[in-house]
Amino acid sequence: MHNTRHILNISGGKDSTALAVFMKQKRPEIEMEYVFCDTQKELPETYEYLDKIEAYLGKPIVRLNDDRGFDHWLQVYGGLLPSSQARWCTRKLKIEPLEDYVGTDEVISYVAIRADEDRSGYVSTKPNLTPVFPFKEHGITKSDVYRILEESGLGLPKYYEWRSRSGCYFCFYQRRSEWVGLLDRHPDLFEKSKEYEKIDSVTGQRFTWSQRESLEELEQPERKADILKRAAEQSLDKEFKSGPKTLGDLINPDDEDELGCLICHL
Repeated sequence: MHNTRHILNISGGKDSTALAVFMKQKRPEIEMEYVFCDTQKELPETYEYLDKIEAYLGKPIVRLNDDRGFDHWLQVYGGLLPSSQARWCTRKLKIEPLEDYVGTDEVISYVAIRADEDRSGYVSTKPNLTPVFPFKEHGITKSDVYRILEESGLGLPKYYEWRSRSGCYFCFYQRRSEWVGLLDRHPDLFEKSKEYEKIDSVTGQRFTWSQRESLEELEQPERKADILKRAAEQSLDKEFKSGPKTLGDLINPDDEDELGCLICHL
């Protein structure tokens, strides 16, 4: 008979990292397994942050990969880029590798949903995997998460200087201001993202990360300047209305501020 395994999936974001710190401090007796579902399309800042987390935890984070990778599945799906209506990337590159790793063992899965959030996160349909929500149980909110990370010495990953979530560098949930951030910070990755976009000159059918414009259109100087201007105005307006905030709250909003796939962005 197998013992119950304890697994905490780290996305490279603030909440799952804070949960790893929290559990290490509060329940050090638990033999926790830390995993990261690596799409191999992550930001350099994410990999750098994972190294810092490993050093703090004192044990490795298991990197889970789908051996066939994003490009294989893109071909399988006929060139259809993932979107909020077709999140095949989450299924094939995040959920399935995690469920394969779990196998048939009895597992307690630690999910970093905060007490101030009205959402449940990814819950597997596997009957042997039981989710628990320590932050909800202990009343941990966003401000607590920032405190936990600051006190641990980990702080925030560097991508929070210009991006509001973890995930692939070409994540379709990115705000337009964040695409501009990718263009400025990682022009090589922006170019790779552009290469995935296709527009049929005959039919006009568009396969682009954003429904309303391509990255080629977005990077034009006038459009880029307009995006940055709008983001700055909205950020100042938000700050004026609600008072001083933490770094996470002051990341520029955009007109497509959708909630990302939770298994990627916690």
